[in-house]
Amino acid sequence: MILLVHPPVAKPCEPPAGIAKIAGYLRKRPGIRCSLLDANMAGLTYLLRKERPAADTWTARALRNRSSHLGALRDFRTRSHFDRYRRAVYDLNRLISVSDPSGDHELSLVNFVHRKLSPLRSTDLLRMAETPEENLFHAHLQESLDEAMDRHHPSHVGFSLNYLSQALCAFAMIGIVKRRYPGIRMILGGGLVTSWMRRPEWKNPFTGLVDHMVEGPGEEKLCAILGAEIEPGGADVFCPPDYDGLPFDAYLSPGGVLPYSASSGCYWGRCLFCPERAEGNPYVPVAPQRALREIESLVKRFRPALLHLLDNALSPAFLQALIEEPPSAPWYGFVRVTDHLADEDFCMKLKRAGCVLLQVGLESGDQGVLDALQKGIDLSLAKRALRCLKKAGIATYVYLLFGTPPETPEGARKTLELTVAMKECISFLNVAIFNMPVHGPEAEACRTSPFYEGDLSLYRDFIHPTGWDRKSVRAFLDREFRRHPAIAVILRRDPPFFTSNHAPFFALSGAAVATDSTGHDFSSGTRTPISLAKRVKNRL
Repeated sequence: MILLVHPPVAKPCEPPAGIAKIAGYLRKRPGIRCSLLDANMAGLTYLLRKERPAADTWTARALRNRSSHLGALRDFRTRSHFDRYRRAVYDLNRLISVSDPSGDHELSLVNFVHRKLSPLRSTDLLRMAETPEENLFHAHLQESLDEAMDRHHPSHVGFSLNYLSQALCAFAMIGIVKRRYPGIRMILGGGLVTSWMRRPEWKNPFTGLVDHMVEGPGEEKLCAILGAEIEPGGADVFCPPDYDGLPFDAYLSPGGVLPYSASSGCYWGRCLFCPERAEGNPYVPVAPQRALREIESLVKRFRPALLHLLDNALSPAFLQALIEEPPSAPWYGFVRVTDHLADEDFCMKLKRAGCVLLQVGLESGDQGVLDALQKGIDLSLAKRALRCLKKAGIATYVYLLFGTPPETPEGARKTLELTVAMKECISFLNVAIFNMPVHGPEAEACRTSPFYEGDLSLYRDFIHPTGWDRKSVRAFLDREFRRHPAIAVILRRDPPFFTSNHAPFFALSGAAVATDSTGHDFSSGTRTPISLAKRVKNRL
């Protein structure tokens, strides 16, 4: 018996796909029992409902309206009232942020920072495991683990560690288990652990605390650890996720969200400085027809308001499959700019197939920068694609990256100019500053130095070839880019804290005229998502 744990803190807006995917595989193996614990959702709920003194007017208001805010954030109708949504999110975040009277933690709905301990230092993680009572969530984490142990009696506990914001809490939970249940074997895996273990100089600092470190896909490795036999020729690791045991209706979203991944890795796989490429993660897709069958089975069972496709980039072949056999729920996901998206008819078909929003990694408005980064993006094609998506009524969440080695201040201003020129076709914006990965062949061509102090850091500082350093980039973004009136309007539409995870709700048909007074029409459609789902289902 293995207990799989999703530790705090990560966005609590949908069930954790990582442990659900592992569970879908393990539960089909003879002789293996598997249970799930979303300690993140449980921990944040504990802090939200915890009584505390109202030290100021804001906190008093948030406490007074706590129940109604939680109800509003889970109400599908809230998507039509952005101001109501925003007030609920900020007030609930206020309750989280003032949870620690000691001031040792900087906490939000989506992040966890300890002012004295760093998730980038293995010594600090080990200290957290030795003294878990120092963790803000300690009382609730211990209670949750005790309940899970009494109910399931696991022989192994596996922690899925994907984000730095989870690391300190994950090690606090490891410390609790070690202290209270010393005979249980400890397993640590997930995206962040994979990044650590694929560093060329990796040496395991957690020997003696963690029994097994698992990098990459963990299905077969966990089977081996649990002593289960795998059929000759390899077991089929492409099992649908199994969300049994997770509180599907308890997450903080204006409707249930169903995550699903139709591939691992990236089908393009050529971009410089990409972690997927640096870590050697291969592209492995699920056969489109199989993925569609699994999606439809999950949708019929859970009846989500939204389907979240988790792929690094949805392939054109899978997009075509979605057109031919639309799921019975609205959906969104990441795409690369391809000829398909510059085809108005194709975009209209995507819209009719339930697509409400596409996340587009544009990165730069300078063709020279895109070419140097091997992005495979043609800006003229990207402009046509954005116009076609706008005409089809599909919202776009456009991602821009500043400060890359080939970028110059002139290139950054080209990105500003492109963004302004395409403002009517961009629904939401993600603006980020480039971080140099700690390893990879491209990093060797730059003069680098430590960026964050710690033996587990994944990034390094570097001397920009043209002097376009982080300080200069940040000043440009703060003084020019974000202050441009056309861009400021787009940025104000971004859902606070939950960003791209909640943006699709405000892009759903009927939500275009939300009471946020921005004046932007996200969608040209008029049907509600429910009528859209019924219409799609009737065509199947």
